[in-house]
Amino acid sequence: QDTPWQHELEASFPYIETEDQLRALSEVKQDMERPRPMDRLIAGDVGYGKTEVALRAAFKAIMDGKQVAMLVPTTVLAQQHLDTFTRRLAAFPVKVEMLSRFRSRSEQETIVADLASGTIDVVIGTHRLLGSDVVFRDLGLVIIDEEQRFGVTHKEKLKQMRTEVDVLTLTATPIPRTLYMSLTGVRDISTIVTPPEERVPVTTYVGKRDDNLIRQAILRELDRGGQVFFVHNRVQSIYAETERLRQIVPEAAIAIGHGQMHEAELEAVMEQFAEGSVDVLACTSIIEAGLDIPNANTLIVDHADHFGLAQLYQLRGRVGRSAIRAYAYFFHAPFVGLTNETRARLETIGEQTQLGAGMNIAMRDLEIRGAGEILGTRQHGAISSVGFHLYTQMLAQAVQRQRARSDSPRTGSSTPDPSTTREVVTIDLPIATYIPTDYISDIALRIQLYRRLAEVSTDQQIELLRGEMADRFGPVPLPVENLLYQLRVKIAALHADVESITSNADQIAVRRVGLAHTDPASLQRNLGHNVRVSRTGIWLPKGDTEDSWREPLLSLLERIAQDRPTIELS
Repeated sequence: QDTPWQHELEASFPYIETEDQLRALSEVKQDMERPRPMDRLIAGDVGYGKTEVALRAAFKAIMDGKQVAMLVPTTVLAQQHLDTFTRRLAAFPVKVEMLSRFRSRSEQETIVADLASGTIDVVIGTHRLLGSDVVFRDLGLVIIDEEQRFGVTHKEKLKQMRTEVDVLTLTATPIPRTLYMSLTGVRDISTIVTPPEERVPVTTYVGKRDDNLIRQAILRELDRGGQVFFVHNRVQSIYAETERLRQIVPEAAIAIGHGQMHEAELEAVMEQFAEGSVDVLACTSIIEAGLDIPNANTLIVDHADHFGLAQLYQLRGRVGRSAIRAYAYFFHAPFVGLTNETRARLETIGEQTQLGAGMNIAMRDLEIRGAGEILGTRQHGAISSVGFHLYTQMLAQAVQRQRARSDSPRTGSSTPDPSTTREVVTIDLPIATYIPTDYISDIALRIQLYRRLAEVSTDQQIELLRGEMADRFGPVPLPVENLLYQLRVKIAALHADVESITSNADQIAVRRVGLAHTDPASLQRNLGHNVRVSRTGIWLPKGDTEDSWREPLLSLLERIAQDRPTIELS
C-alpha cells in the first residue's frame, strides 16, 4: 500500500492532475500491489502526463525496497528524465543515476557496481542498460519510454532480468503488435486523452517539397520570435542540405545536430538551440523522442515518405507544446513514385490533426501494417492482406483445432468434432457487408465490433449485438444488417458442414463435403423442388430481388443440416 512519503510526493506535483492521469495511476498501483507481475501500457500524447505516472510508480517500488530501471531511446531524453526525477525526488533519500554514453568509462563502471550492490534506487539509461554486465540487486519495476523506438528483442531481454518484474510501457503511438495485444486483453492498457490547458492542435501541411514555402514558413516563425526544426534524416547529406537551406533563408542562424557527432559537440548545439541563439536546427530524427523546447513551433520534415507513421507523429509532437499555434510541414517525393502504404501514412498524418490523435494513428498503423506475431518477435505483419475480420476468425479456429487435438487423447476420440475444426466457410453473396464510418466514426470501436462479430456462434448472440448497436449508435444501417445476415448464414453453414456459398448471375451455389457420393434424386426429394441438386453442389435460384433468396437460403441450410447424417452415410 501507499506510504506517507508517497502521499507527500504526489502532493508536491505543481499541476492539477487530469481524471485520466488519476485513473491510469490508480490502475498502475492496483497492478503493482497484486502478486501477478504487471504488464501495462500507458498510451497518451506528448505532454499529457505519462512521465508523472511513471515517476509515482517508480517511487512506490522504491518505497517497497525495489530498484527501478527506466529504458529510453536517446541520451538527450535520458538527461531530460534524469533532471526531472532528480528534481522531484530531491526531498527523499533516493539515489537516481543515468547510464549512457554521456558517462565516462570509469563512471559507467561505478554505476554498474552500485546497481549490483543496491545503492542506486533508480537508473535511467539507453541501450547501455541492456549490457551483459548490468546486474541488479533487486529489480522491481522496468519503465520503457517511447516504446516504439525499441525492438521486441530488447524488451524481452529486460523482462528476463527477473522473472517477476513489473513492466510499465509509455508511448504516444503503440506499435501494432503492442496495440493488438492490448485490444485482445493479452496486455493491460490505460489511456490518457485529456490535453493540457490551452493546448491547440498543430496545423499540418503534407505535399511535395517547395523551397518558397520553406522560406515563408521559417521567416514567419522568426518574425514572431520562435525557432524551427528542419529534419533531414541522412547524416551523409545533411551538411549539403544545410548549405542549401542557408541559401534559401540567409537571414536565419542555422546549426546542425545528429547522432554521429561527438557528445560534447552535440550537447553544445542543443544548449545553444534551447537558449535561443540558434534560429533553425537542421537535424536528423534524433529530436524525435521526448525533446521539449516550447519556443520551437515550426517543424519542417524533408523526405517524410521515408518515415514510419509513428515517427511522423512523434516528430510533430516536438512542436505545439505551448499555447502558441504551431505548424508542421511534411514534404515528400512526387505522389507518382510512392507506394500505396506510403500514401496511406502521409494521408493519415495529414488528416489526424486533432489533439490526442495518437491512438487513432496507432489504430490506422495497425490496419496498414498488421498486428505482427503475438508469440514471436515481429512487430508488424501482413494482416491487411486478409482483413481483420477474417484474421480473427482464422486465429479462433486455429486455437479450437489445437484444443481439439490436445483433448482427443483424453476423450478417446481420434477425430475432432468437425463443427469446431472446420476451415473458414467461403461466403460470396451479392450484398455489401461492413460497418460504415458515418455510423461509427471511431476506428478503435469499429475494430472491436468486428472482432466481437467474428466471435459470435449463435443467432441469439447476433440479435443481442444488433440490439446493442441500435441502442448505442442508432438505427442499424443496411450494410451492417447485411453483415449480421451473413453471420447467420455462416453459422448455419458450419452446422450443415458446408464448404462454400457463392453467387453468380441467376443462382446461388452451395457446396458440401460428401455430395459426390450422394444420390441426387433422393437428396432432391428431401430438400424440396425449389432447388436443383447435383453431385457438385446444390443450386438455389436468386429470383428478381434479394428478398427472394435471403430467407430461402437460410431455410435450405437448415434442411441440409437435418439431412447431414444421410449424406455422410451415403
